[in-house]
Parts: sequence; C-alpha cells; structure tokens
Amino acid sequence: MEIRHTTNPADFKTFTTERLRNDFLIENLFQEERISMVYTHYDRMVIGGAVPVKETLELEAAETLKTEYFLERREVGFLNIGGDAVITADGESFELGRLDALYVGKGNKKVTIASKDSSNPARVYFCSALAHKEIPSRKISIKEANPNHLGSLETSNERILNQYIHADGIQSCQLMMGVTQLKTGSVWNTMPAHIHDRRMEAYLYFDLKEDARVFHMMGEPSETRHLVVSNEQGVISPSWSIHSGAGTSNYSFIWAMAGENYTFKDMDMVPMNELK
Repeated sequence: MEIRHTTNPADFKTFTTERLRNDFLIENLFQEERISMVYTHYDRMVIGGAVPVKETLELEAAETLKTEYFLERREVGFLNIGGDAVITADGESFELGRLDALYVGKGNKKVTIASKDSSNPARVYFCSALAHKEIPSRKISIKEANPNHLGSLETSNERILNQYIHADGIQSCQLMMGVTQLKTGSVWNTMPAHIHDRRMEAYLYFDLKEDARVFHMMGEPSETRHLVVSNEQGVISPSWSIHSGAGTSNYSFIWAMAGENYTFKDMDMVPMNELK
C-alpha cells in the first residue's frame, strides 16, 4: 500500500509537472495477480485495483491500517470494468459483470476477489472509506443504477452519470460512488466546474484507446493546473480543487467521494469568469 499525504493549496501553486503527477496521479493500479492500493490522507480514502487471473486475491489489512482485517473500521465499494468477477464477503458470493458494483460494509473479515473466466479476467476497482456502523452488503448492476442525463452534444459534454452508492441508492456511512459515460462526440466532464469543500473525490478514467488522453483540470479556481491521464489511471482530487476533464475522444470515469457531507448535490459552483 502506497501512502500519499495531503497538500496545502498555497504550496500547490509551486508544483512542477513531476510533483503534480507524483502527488495526485495513480498510474499502475491494475497488475495481474495482485491487489494494488493507495492510501490517501484526504479523508483517509483507500483507492485500489485488482486483476485476478487464475488466483483468488484476498483484501488484507496492510501494516498502514493497524487493524486485524481490512474492514474492521472501513467500508468499501467495488466496481468491475473487466470480465466477470466473483467477490466473496464472509462466505457470501456476488457475481459482477462489467460496470456492476458491490458495497461491502464494516465488519466483514474476509473479502476475496476472483475472475469467473481466466481467459477474460476481471479488472476490479475499489474505494474504501472509514465507517461508523455495519451496513449489509449489496450488489447493484449498471441497469439498476440511477441515471442522470447531463449536458449536450452542442457543448461537447453529453453524458450519463450513473449513481450506485448514494443516499437514494446503496446505503453507506459516507462513501459515494458512480460511473459517468460520455457520448460519442463529447469530451468535457464537470464543466462548468465546481468544488465541494466538505468532500474529497477520487477518479478513475477508463474506456480510453491506447493513444487517447484526458487532460484532468485541478487546483483552486484561480490557480488551475492539469494532469495528462492515460487509460485506467486514477486521480486524487482534494476538497479545495476543481475536478474537470477534457479528452482527445469520449471516455468513461468512476467517481468516488468521502468526507463530511453525504449530500450528492452539496457543491459550490464556479462561474466561468472566475476560472484562471
């Protein structure tokens, strides 16, 4: 488990490209036959990826957590972007197709991740936040997610925002999670921009071709910077930062939030004339 510390926005203004990428970009989450994790001090979120091929991988408590098992004081949301996955939580098994999600709550001692077919392995992304009570595990398919149709082709941002873990869907202590899919011909997400000072956010960009890129915009509205992001790379987004993106083609991304406020629409909009 890699550890990433928080950054003061005043110091952020001085960062080089290399420092930006080292602190906020997650480049190698998906590696065969292993679980990779990043522990960020922004709201103590753990961001991870797993690619089981022939092996069954167990989600274990790293030395970082100082707990007997991973979910002793945590909850986790899984979302599969590969072949069919089988996730087992304390003996209860769930099959996840592509873009299906699973919430597993605090108190589950043994969680494993496997692929149903080793010739088409699962690629499981997950985010974990601190939890204060036990909530039953629950699967939700992409067809059951709450779709929000946003933007338009005229403004290059026609997209569907699918909500999975949120106040009106799968319940959690503080974790929220979903997938946004841009339509063909659209490249912008979350523009006009906003911040939510009470929550951090983590992004995973996927469904990008090998030579395509997303320019992820971040920073305070008056001090924006960007990260150039490839397929299946993640970004840690601080609560004081905008989190918009524009791609060289359309793409999808998983968003996950944790923090003080559980209200999805709690955000502070940034007028276009204030962006610099």
